[in-house]
Amino acid sequence: MGLDLFSDVVGLTAAIVDIESVSGAEGPLADAVEEALRALPHLAVERVGNNVVARTGLGRAERVVLAGHLDTVPLNGNLPSRMEGGRLYGCGTTDMKSGVAVALKLAATVPEPNRDITYVFYECEEIEAERNGLRKLAAARPELIAGDFAVLMEPTGGQIEGGCQGTLRVEVRATGERAHSARAWMGSNAIHAAGRILDVLRAYEPSRPVVDGLEYHEGLNAVFISGGVAGNVIPDECVVTVNYRFAPDKSVADAEAYVRGIFDGFEVTVTDAASAARPGLTHPAAAAFVAATGAEVRAKLGWTDVARFAELGVPAVNYGPGEPTLAHTRDEYVEASAIGECEQRMRTWLAGPTTVAP
Repeated sequence: MGLDLFSDVVGLTAAIVDIESVSGAEGPLADAVEEALRALPHLAVERVGNNVVARTGLGRAERVVLAGHLDTVPLNGNLPSRMEGGRLYGCGTTDMKSGVAVALKLAATVPEPNRDITYVFYECEEIEAERNGLRKLAAARPELIAGDFAVLMEPTGGQIEGGCQGTLRVEVRATGERAHSARAWMGSNAIHAAGRILDVLRAYEPSRPVVDGLEYHEGLNAVFISGGVAGNVIPDECVVTVNYRFAPDKSVADAEAYVRGIFDGFEVTVTDAASAARPGLTHPAAAAFVAATGAEVRAKLGWTDVARFAELGVPAVNYGPGEPTLAHTRDEYVEASAIGECEQRMRTWLAGPTTVAP
């Protein structure tokens, strides 16, 4: 049974939720999305793997991108969906099939938007980055997702979350010298030396930079610690894994330089990094989005795929009907009223005065 994009957006959400699409197994849902979009004559549709891209070509002055991932985390006894007390329960309801449903509804029912629109529905967001569908599109077909402004339909509780923080993970290594624990004075205990690393972390005061009018809250935290050889050996190495969440006023290189500076004297190895993304709220399309939706605007305190748009020079925000604190939980749900409100706000933004490219 196919997806009816002209049905009520809550019912459409339920239909999408009931097509199981755990990361790596999005094929059936991608098939259904592709089939439904290809039936719309005002859209040009392309499929790359389990990523489906649909575009209008009206010659508008601006192009905006609406993007959402099709995959969910593994099921936890939470399918099929069910409606209860005005809430739609089921795997992926909040993260982020309700946002996908809103985008699909708009794709079908706003055939002549005031801006050209690119709709992107992609695979493998919930797992390792190298499989991420948006990442693959950005690398192989960047022209498909180019635009002046992008909205990632991530769950935000109906608020606009601008940009995102970057993340840097490093291993900070304290060294020593092995010895028998009965003659500890003949060695040097690396675990004891790691106390200085923890002292740095305890003394850290988070920066709260304001970027494009939004206040971000940085964080520097130990997330793993490892060391020790045997119960009777003084250890010669202890490694503290540290995660730094940095605001979009810094590049990855800036973040790395900062971390190396505060851990001066220790060996620091970068194991993972992802760029931050500026909100770009000063762009006319972004300003119009904020004005039309009337939603509260705040900084995104985390990393999302808006950073991939930023790498392409496309300012982006996160905005969707789902409640982020419910994502990935067994009792995940989305308020039916929140889905309808999101649809109406987006429709208001896309149905305002039209400007035509010169």
